[in-house]
Amino acid sequence: MDDTTPFTDVSLTDVATVKAWFSPPLTSTADDALLTRLIQAESGFIRAWLGRDPSLATYTQTLDGSGNAVLPLPHYPVTGVMAVAVDGVPVPAQPAGQPLAYGYAYDDTGLVLTGGIFPRGRRRVVVTWTAGYDPLPAILQQACVELVALRYRERDRVGLVSKAHGGETTSYLQKEMPDSLVAALTPYRRVVPL
Repeated sequence: MDDTTPFTDVSLTDVATVKAWFSPPLTSTADDALLTRLIQAESGFIRAWLGRDPSLATYTQTLDGSGNAVLPLPHYPVTGVMAVAVDGVPVPAQPAGQPLAYGYAYDDTGLVLTGGIFPRGRRRVVVTWTAGYDPLPAILQQACVELVALRYRERDRVGLVSKAHGGETTSYLQKEMPDSLVAALTPYRRVVPL
C-alpha cells in the first residue's frame, strides 16, 4: 500500500479554546505564538499516533491489490469515491439500484467490487476518495487541548522527573500521553489489516 500522502496541516483546536481550558483561563496574548506552535505540533503528534488523518480531505493513492472484492482504504471514514482504476483500467461506480451490476461501491472503511476482485499485487489499484470527519469529533479536539496544556506547563520543567519543595516531592508525568487520552483516542486509531 502506498501511504505517502502527507497529513493535512489543519489544527485540531485553536488558541482561544486552549486558553479557556486553563484554570484560571489564560488572558494574556504574550504566549499566543507559543500556543499556536504547540497546537500545530500536538495536532501532528495526534495524527501520527492515530496513523491517519481524521480531518476531512481528498486523497489519491496507489494501493496494493487485496486479492479479493474488498479493499480497505487507509483514510476513513470514507465520505465519497471519485475514481477507481485497476491496472490502469477505470472501474465504474456500481449503478444505483443494481446490486449485482459490475462496479465499485463503498462504505465507511473501503471499497467493495461487485463482479470482480482487486487483483493481488503491488500498486495495482489507484483510488481517489474523500475521508475524514467534518466537524471533528469533540474528543479529538479535547485531546489536542489537553496535550497542548500539558506541554505548555512542562516547559518550565523539561527533563525533570520530580522536584522537592518544602519537604514534599512532586512527580511529573513521564509518558508521551496520559493514559486517559490514550483510552479516548484508541477508537480512532488506524487498524492495519493483516
